[in-house]
Amino acid sequence: MASEPVARAVAEEVARWGAMRQTGVSLRYMMEFGARPTERTLLLAAQFLHKELPIRIARRALDLESLPFGLSSKPAILKVRDWYVDSFRDIRSFPEVRSKEDELAFTQMIKMIRVRHTNVVPTIASGVQQLKKDLGGSKKFPPGIDEIHQFLDRFYMSRIGIRMLIGQHVALHDPDPEPGVIGLINTKMSPMTVARIASEDARAICMREYGSAPDVDIYGDPDFTFPYVTPHLHLMIFELVKNSLRAVQERYMNSDKHAPPVRIIVADGAEDVTIKISDEGGGIPRSGLSRIFTYLYSTAENPPDLDEHNEGITMAGYGYGIPISRLYARYFGGDLQIISMEGYGTDAYLHLSRLGDSEEPLP
Repeated sequence: MASEPVARAVAEEVARWGAMRQTGVSLRYMMEFGARPTERTLLLAAQFLHKELPIRIARRALDLESLPFGLSSKPAILKVRDWYVDSFRDIRSFPEVRSKEDELAFTQMIKMIRVRHTNVVPTIASGVQQLKKDLGGSKKFPPGIDEIHQFLDRFYMSRIGIRMLIGQHVALHDPDPEPGVIGLINTKMSPMTVARIASEDARAICMREYGSAPDVDIYGDPDFTFPYVTPHLHLMIFELVKNSLRAVQERYMNSDKHAPPVRIIVADGAEDVTIKISDEGGGIPRSGLSRIFTYLYSTAENPPDLDEHNEGITMAGYGYGIPISRLYARYFGGDLQIISMEGYGTDAYLHLSRLGDSEEPLP
């Protein structure tokens, strides 16, 4: 078959590029480099991405081939691997970026790659869900299952990095950026505003699912701003508030008592900006706390079918919202902690590092 030598050649090239060393880029460099984008700086950035993205994408494709417990052979995982191989081939077959026209065409191509990979997280999650069923459910996990959790942490962290590099480059082409916005980085982001919008989005989903939704009260300085990536913060707050709303709603929906509000507090500290999300949804048993950051745990009885195109729509899904949120926080040097009081409620502490000063290369 004519396609076999071609497939073998692509596989060999993926292996060769996957063995190369990736180059880290610090956030400070991103902010300084993108502060005043010119034709020359955009050309240099495209030339860097032309060499850097195939290394990162090839590594992920190789990772997907060597997963334990037969996970690599699940149809969902094979589909994601094909996306990575297709994206690798697209970039490698693109000629050297030498002119403004080349740079614009390259930017359009990586923009399409970013779209292609939109559903990577839920697709992999459905593969993991299938593995859970094959293994007989979460109570019968064999020894060594932690290897899958560690792989997914590495994989998703790398995915955040790839999407940040592509998203930053694409966003620098915005002809009319908002004041203080450098690509994806908002140097004057209001965490209060992001919390309000993310909470409204989460309440809309709760309303659609249950017919009503608890209130969300937000406390903090409305004038406080700091540099951060707005979509990252929106995702984290949305996921945490969504979990809190569901817990409160399910605890009080058959009760005569009025459902208490979910509370968000934004604190401006010397080292971190901390956002606390508190609910009175009954809490999580101590035995379950250690599992909430794994990808093999979900409080949902029946996770959604991927074919329903409902990523981010249902109130509880594959159980990746909390571990993914922690990765987004850790990507910029922050963290996420969950403290629960069974029989009362849960507090989530989102610690966010102030961006702009760090010269540490990002993952």
